[in-house]
Amino acid sequence: MTNAAVPAPGGPPQIDKEIRPPGLYKAFAASLTGTALEWYDFAVYSAAAAVVFPIIFFPSTDPLTGTILAFSTYAVGYISRPVGGIIFGRLGDRIGRKKVLVTTLMIIGVATVLIGVLPGYDNIGISAPIILVLLRFAQGVGVGGEWGGAVLLSSEYGDPKRRGFWASAAQVGPPAGNLMANGALALLTVLLSEEQFISFGWRIAFLLSALLVGFGLWIRLKLEDTPVFKAIAAHGEQPHAPIKEVFTQELRPLIAAILCRVGPDVLYALFTVFTLTYGMQYLDYERGQVLTAVLIGSAFQLFMIPLAGALSDRFNRRLVYGVGAVAGAVWTFVFFAVLGGDSQPMLIVGIVLGLMAHSFMYGPQAAFIVEQFSPRLRATGSSLAYTFAGVIGGAIAPLMFTLLLREFDSWVPVAVYVAVAGVVTLVGLSLGRDSDTVEDEEYRLLLEGSGIAPTEVSRDS
Repeated sequence: MTNAAVPAPGGPPQIDKEIRPPGLYKAFAASLTGTALEWYDFAVYSAAAAVVFPIIFFPSTDPLTGTILAFSTYAVGYISRPVGGIIFGRLGDRIGRKKVLVTTLMIIGVATVLIGVLPGYDNIGISAPIILVLLRFAQGVGVGGEWGGAVLLSSEYGDPKRRGFWASAAQVGPPAGNLMANGALALLTVLLSEEQFISFGWRIAFLLSALLVGFGLWIRLKLEDTPVFKAIAAHGEQPHAPIKEVFTQELRPLIAAILCRVGPDVLYALFTVFTLTYGMQYLDYERGQVLTAVLIGSAFQLFMIPLAGALSDRFNRRLVYGVGAVAGAVWTFVFFAVLGGDSQPMLIVGIVLGLMAHSFMYGPQAAFIVEQFSPRLRATGSSLAYTFAGVIGGAIAPLMFTLLLREFDSWVPVAVYVAVAGVVTLVGLSLGRDSDTVEDEEYRLLLEGSGIAPTEVSRDS
């Protein structure tokens, strides 16, 4: 950066008290609620892909083939994420975090509502799955641009020394959204018969996102941009070609950030998506039993993720992250080995512990990725890392699990796949760097000394 604040004698500028600028809690809420909404949409789709879509959009005489096709559209939502990451990550560094977050929220909300009213294969034939894939693509674009901005919204408002905790706001979004989505699906399962749920019940869960979009927009439109971006804009330091700069100047951080995400994505796909298919088709659990187990596991994550983020502030962030990666790989083998179709308590305990291991990776993840990049390039770098990792991690994981299970008729290759993903995450952590709060503190001092009102900075940016 240029025109950096003059360090205090003997070292960089020091800020002893925890930084809690006006709007911090609002930013935390906006980051959490926005990602929760978007992951509600994604989680509803994921559950429907395992349970409903093979019947409605991909009819086949072989149920497993229909499931594979449905999970293929699930993967489209991940493959399209880099498009959103490239477009909106760049804009986040150029025009600000807030404007990007409003746009991404609207994109995924509209796409989800349209899925809720989309006629099935029996009504419009091949057009139904084609339109479904296009809407799924739009969802992925929105989520690809959402995460980087949401993470920066909370982490750049908060004290950089507690970045693990404040950045975890966006990380709580997926389990919160998953909780709402599976809760809605479980309730509909109880209230409706099997025929009613397949006929129209699943659509209600998609249409509910319209209410959540309105609530999320109300919060985000009332929020100003982050202090760090205001300082960058006030001094005219926005990058002109942020994508090029990331690839030419910060390639190793990008690789580290991409690899560290693979393990968490794969583990999450296993315990929240694939368990639906495995539990119902191979262990003869009822749909409601599996959904309840995922629901309870997601509820635990609401507390475990911010706790893990806070622990990463107190201890080494890479160490906390690495413990989660190892625990997740080991527990997957134990989970499949002891799981049977006659014990729902064992299913619940297995999924809860699996998602707890995921939490110890996912809680510190946002802060770790943000810290790999300089403040000027954070939105671009974080978005690229998040979306590229999604393609090689979460996008293909449910499909690969299903293919491995069909090919070998055994859970062992599935567990090995998860273990390999954990090793990839450990490699990414070894390539990354530890937390450095100096740059954020310098930008805050620059903003304090600029004499430019926040509204003026936002307008000029």
